[in-house]
Amino acid sequence: MSDHIKGELVCNANDIKVKQALRVLIDDYPVAIVKDSMGEIHAVGDTCSHADISLSEGEVEGCAIECWGHGSQFDLRSGQPLQLPAYDPVPVFAVTIDGDDVYVDVTNVVNGAPVNNY
Repeated sequence: MSDHIKGELVCNANDIKVKQALRVLIDDYPVAIVKDSMGEIHAVGDTCSHADISLSEGEVEGCAIECWGHGSQFDLRSGQPLQLPAYDPVPVFAVTIDGDDVYVDVTNVVNGAPVNNY
């Protein structure tokens, strides 16, 4: 691992298929590692801001993930809700790819959203 990489090794980039998500725990905090329609990898808080539902179980379309419970959609880059009933964003975390290794830094919330229970 390079000295400049911060964060926790969470998976191999090949572990995630395009338009799918993988739920991981980083220091007991649930994070959804998502590969969007373009193959880009994102890391967001895995819990919908509207209800206590895992986002990694939802569908990925374009650069958004949908909560299967009530249909809220979140932009994977900004964490902002794109579809009601959610009003609040989910946290977006810094992701570093080193070779095929995916690292996520849950101490670096790139969108400033609150990180609940961390």
